[in-house]
Amino acid sequence: MINIIWAGLILIGFLVGAINGNIDQVTTAAIENAKTAVELAFGLIGVMAMWLGIMKIAEDSGLIKIISKALKPVMVLLFPDVPPDHPAMGAMIMNISANILGLGNAATPFGLKAMEELQKLNRKKDTATDAMVTFLAINTSSVTLIPASTIAILSAAGAKNPTEIIGPTIIATTMSTAAAIMAAKTLQGLPRYRIERTSSNKGGIRCYLK
Repeated sequence: MINIIWAGLILIGFLVGAINGNIDQVTTAAIENAKTAVELAFGLIGVMAMWLGIMKIAEDSGLIKIISKALKPVMVLLFPDVPPDHPAMGAMIMNISANILGLGNAATPFGLKAMEELQKLNRKKDTATDAMVTFLAINTSSVTLIPASTIAILSAAGAKNPTEIIGPTIIATTMSTAAAIMAAKTLQGLPRYRIERTSSNKGGIRCYLK
């Protein structure tokens, strides 16, 4: 789908340029920006290699595990429907820990694993559970302490002090994560978005099924 969107944007650009008689400017801009993209990509290699190396050291040194232990009490509160010792909880904690340190490549498999495990707890397979929605909201708006990719892009673009983005990034991502959690929890409580529950008695035990 994203390829179709990009192809459509390019075609629209050429059509608008042709209609307005600016097709030469469109062609020139395309060539110049292609050159800029290559230069920027090569400029990112060194900076990204350095930051990814630092992140790998943090991962191998056990820093992610330390953050994971600190996050576990909070995760239990955010995901009351997920058993604390369930594999889904561990995968979610590792995913969020990796995102906090800017380890996007390491976070992705943990995120996929978390969703796979959460689906196993889902009794209504065609509907996302509250835990799935909350996890996706946190994952999308994830708090980031070291925005390695942004620092690399700023550095490649010639910024004098690319690390200045760290402070604003921490504040912005903290606020976005708080807003995402509040939105998810608020919507989960509304009748329109609440998953219907049915109850039945079996052997004297009341079972609630989503």
